[in-house]
Parts: sequence; structure tokens; C-alpha cells
Amino acid sequence: MKLTEIREVLDQRGIQLTKSLGQNFLHDTHQLQRIVAAGELSGTDKVLEIGPGLGPLTELLLENAGEVLAIEKDGRLVEFLRERFDSKFKIQNSKLELLHADALKLLKREPRDWSDWKLVSNLPYSVASPILVELACGARAPKKIVATLQLEVAKRLMARAEDDDYGVLALLVQLDFAPRDWFKIPPRCFFPSPDVDSACVVLERRAQPLLPENLRASFVKIVKRAFSQRRKMMLKLLKQDWAVEKLASAFAELKISPQERAEKLSLEQFVDLIRILTAEK
Repeated sequence: MKLTEIREVLDQRGIQLTKSLGQNFLHDTHQLQRIVAAGELSGTDKVLEIGPGLGPLTELLLENAGEVLAIEKDGRLVEFLRERFDSKFKIQNSKLELLHADALKLLKREPRDWSDWKLVSNLPYSVASPILVELACGARAPKKIVATLQLEVAKRLMARAEDDDYGVLALLVQLDFAPRDWFKIPPRCFFPSPDVDSACVVLERRAQPLLPENLRASFVKIVKRAFSQRRKMMLKLLKQDWAVEKLASAFAELKISPQERAEKLSLEQFVDLIRILTAEK
């Protein structure tokens, strides 16, 4: 879908795009093709798309995947999408399920097993982080995530220990997903052009979870506490939730300095720390 077509559709229907919904539509054909290629789609793949907008990515997904579930919050766009794919893609339409819903609320309200699905999506920037955290945690997570995000969020997702962008988001998502690749997308590739740079990230679900399901809540708790005040020593922060003696013993066993800050600890160290702290003597 070319930029001229996007402008024409919006003008004809009197649709004013809403900044609060993160409505910046990716129209650059090359970038759309790169996103689809990153998904490594086959005719048997089931794909979740959140925020299809006017459907340029949806069209490519239908051409390359076996099934597409698209969730769109804006009723005006849902109406257009139904007309577009009913009239132009009758053969493919049986492969498309279109839901008019707030994706984040839907994901929270109706937990679903996405383990056989791939997420390939230009996510609404205003809710991209919570959507990813909601989707990426646990055994029900998609097997692959290809998501276009604000560059700042993409850097946080892909960050490693000691990176400036390393923190809670990276740890919560990377517990279950290994970062594979990312590429930058300039603002001119969107309409309207956002005030920020964007990037597409590629993450793959780990073959083996780093922690059992029963320790997940404790992992989330320790990560959020450890980064609650980034400049403070982690040990002092964790004393609010765990006994001092147990913390000191765990730090000593893992050879972590009592003066260390959370940003210095790797994902693997956090995993080891929670295993020790929750182990029954």
C-alpha cells in the first residue's frame, strides 16, 4: 500500500489519526518485506498481528503464512480492513480473522496459548512494552517475535548487562526469548512520520526455559526490586524482601560483590540468584 493510497483512504473516510493510539502507518515496501522475511514464514505458520492499521503488512502476511489473526482497536480501521480484504482477497480471506478489540486488555482478560504462533507486528508504540511483557512470559508465549517498536524500546529489549539500556524490560522478556537481530527503520517510512526513530526486533523463544514456572513470580519480584533505584546497591534494595543472611550467602556463593548494582548482573546471574534464594534447605 503506497503512501498516496494511505492518504487517499484517510481523506475519503475523514479519518484523523490519533497520536494516543500510536497510529503511525508503515508504508515502505522494502521495510515491510524485511519484516516478513525476518518472520521466516511458511504456509503452515499462524501469525498474530496487533495494530494492522490499513493492512499493508497484513496483506504480506496473508501471502506468506497459513493463518493470520489481526487485532485492531480503532473501529474505523476495522471497517476499512473488512471491506478491503473481503473485496480484494476473497481467496485469502478464509485465512484472516479480524478482531475489533484493545489487544492489551484482550491478552490480559483472555489468556491464550500462543506457543504455536508467531507475532509479526508493527506494534502501537504507546502500549508496545506491556504487550510484549504480557505475550512473552511463560510456556504459552509465541515461538517467535518480530516487532517494530520505538528505537528506544528496541534497545532496551535487546540490551545486555552493563549496557545503558539494560533493565527490567530486557530481563522479563529475555528470560524466555533470545534476542537474534534488529534493524533500524527511519521515520520517513511511516505516515505520519513519528518524532522518533524505530526498529524491528527479532526474538526467538528459548528451547528450554531458564526457570521453572513456579519461580517466575519470584524472578519478576527480584528484578523489579533490584532496578527500583538503579544507583543504589542491589543488596540493600533486596533486603526489603529477603533475609540479610540468605542474601549475603547467595551473593557470596555467586561471587557477587555486596556493593554491586543491578545493571552489572547478567540474566544468568539473576536466574542463579533466584534459584538459591528460593531453594529449600
